[in-house]
Amino acid sequence: MPIEAVVNIVLTGLLTGLVYGLMALGLSVIFGVVRIVNFAHGELMAVAMYAAVVAFAAFGVDPLLMLLPVALGFYGLGYGLQRGLINRFVARPEHTQFMLLLSIALILVNGLLMVFGPDARNVQVEYALDSYEIGPLIVDKVRIVCATVALGCAGLLFALFRYTGFGKAIRACADNLLGAQVIGLDVRHLYAVTFGIGCATVGAAGVLLTLLVDVTPMSGPAYTLLAFVIVIIGGLGSMPGALLGGVLIGVSEAVAGLLITPSAKSMFSFALLILVLALRPQGLMGRRA
Repeated sequence: MPIEAVVNIVLTGLLTGLVYGLMALGLSVIFGVVRIVNFAHGELMAVAMYAAVVAFAAFGVDPLLMLLPVALGFYGLGYGLQRGLINRFVARPEHTQFMLLLSIALILVNGLLMVFGPDARNVQVEYALDSYEIGPLIVDKVRIVCATVALGCAGLLFALFRYTGFGKAIRACADNLLGAQVIGLDVRHLYAVTFGIGCATVGAAGVLLTLLVDVTPMSGPAYTLLAFVIVIIGGLGSMPGALLGGVLIGVSEAVAGLLITPSAKSMFSFALLILVLALRPQGLMGRRA
C-alpha cells in the first residue's frame, strides 16, 4: 500500500480520536473532581446524538448549530441530576454508586428503544462528501471540522479549570475536600457544576459524532465502554490524558481497519489497554494513588 494512503488513514483516525477524546474528557472531569464513575456516560451521549438527529430530520438544523443548545441543555441536566440525586450517593459505598448510575443507563437505553426503535439513524449534511486536498493527502471536511471543534471545546475546558477562579475552586475540591469545606466553598454546588460540565462535554461530543457515525440505542453502552478504555489509557482524572487516549484509540481503530478489518477495531483498542496497564498501570498521564 502506498505510504500516502497509510498516512491518510492514520490522519483520519487521529481526527476521529480528538472527538473520542472530547467524549472521554467529560468522564475524566467527573471522576477527577466528584470521584464518581459515570456508568451512564455513553448513554447520555446517545441521547445527545438523537437530539441532533431529530433536529436535523424535523427542522433541517445542522448538527454544528445544535452544539451549543445541546451542551447547555446537558449542563442543566447534569447539574440537576447531581444536585437532586447523585449527590446523596457521593459518600456511600462504590457498589451503590455503580447500581444507581447503571440504573440510569438502563432507563436511558430502554427509553431510546421505546421512542426510536432499534434501527440506526444518521445525519447527511450537504458537505458530508466534501474533502480537502493537502499535498498527496485527501482528508474529509467533516472530520477536520469535528476535530477542530472538539479541540476548541477541550481548550475552553482547560482554560476554565486553569485560569478562572471558579475553575480553581473546583480543583480545590478535587485536591483537598476537607480544606475546601473549611474555607467555605459550597462543595455540593461545585460538584453539581462539575457533573454538569462533564455532561455538557459529552453532549457536545455526541453532536459532533452524529456527523461521523450512525446512532442506535445500543450505541450508548458501547461508548461508555470506549470512554472507560480511553480514560484508563490516558490516566483516570487526567484531562490531557483523556485527549491523548482518545487520539491513540482513534489511530488504533484506523490501523485495525487497514491491517485486518474494521470489525477488529475493538481488538486493537483492548490490546492497547492491556499493554498500557501492563507497563504503566496509572495510565500514560495519570498519577499513582
